[in-house]
Amino acid sequence: MRIVDTHQHLWDLDLFSYAWIAAQPAPESLASGRPGLRRSFRMPDYLEATAGLGVEKSIHLEADVDEPCMLAETRHVLALADQPDNPLEAVIACARPENADFHRYLDQIAGHPRLKGIRRILHTQPDELGHGLTFRDNVRSLAGYGLSFDICVLARQLPIAIKLVEHCPDVTFILDHCGVPQVKERILNPWREDLRRIAAFSNVSCKVSGVVAYADPEGWTREDLRPYVDHVIECFGWDRVMFGSDWPVCTLSATFRQWIEALSSLTANAGEANRSKLFCENAVRVYRLG
Repeated sequence: MRIVDTHQHLWDLDLFSYAWIAAQPAPESLASGRPGLRRSFRMPDYLEATAGLGVEKSIHLEADVDEPCMLAETRHVLALADQPDNPLEAVIACARPENADFHRYLDQIAGHPRLKGIRRILHTQPDELGHGLTFRDNVRSLAGYGLSFDICVLARQLPIAIKLVEHCPDVTFILDHCGVPQVKERILNPWREDLRRIAAFSNVSCKVSGVVAYADPEGWTREDLRPYVDHVIECFGWDRVMFGSDWPVCTLSATFRQWIEALSSLTANAGEANRSKLFCENAVRVYRLG
């Protein structure tokens, strides 16, 4: 099966700083035996994690690098994507649409053929950030740059995302991680209805990603994930869903192989055409890959 991974991360702690990673527990302090996230994850690590799994292309999602490092990290990853020895095909850059100088920053990275969009993580920020008019207007301006916007919100913040989409009808949006439902707690509402509301906008697609990272790291099963995966596909249809690994964040609960095998099993009866859309074709179209 051909695979486009729409959501991989890389971070090199020798090059850039990430406050949230610095706050993670040290690997040696973790009782689970997993390595944790407080270390560098570079391209050779990704290639090792995906070996033999059919990943032909991948999309790098910014990992909330500290603001002074945004421009340097974006240029670093774009340079990596230009190299022929890895599957990295596109880059979604870190940005701060809430800032008045957003366009000055954007003008420094726009135009690179592998830059396809930006992301501003909202699930770790106060709700007011996503409500701000400067934020919304700057996101709306992405249409003029030919760039998309990845939405990363908690399930309770989906109404904020819906208001943002309403404000920006000409922008292509991608909802990350199925809208971050509370998988471990097995909570479906109000996430279920809010997901249906945001799926009603034709300019929004959804990544089937992240759910394994929000499951019980010590005892999740494929059936724990099924209600969330099935509802996403029901709401968005087979033409607006895309596979994403969320590697290496997924390793908090599962290896890349375990996650992709789980999703493959959950969609086993969908037919070859639909599975090809989920794992490959929709990503090529939505992210305008070469």
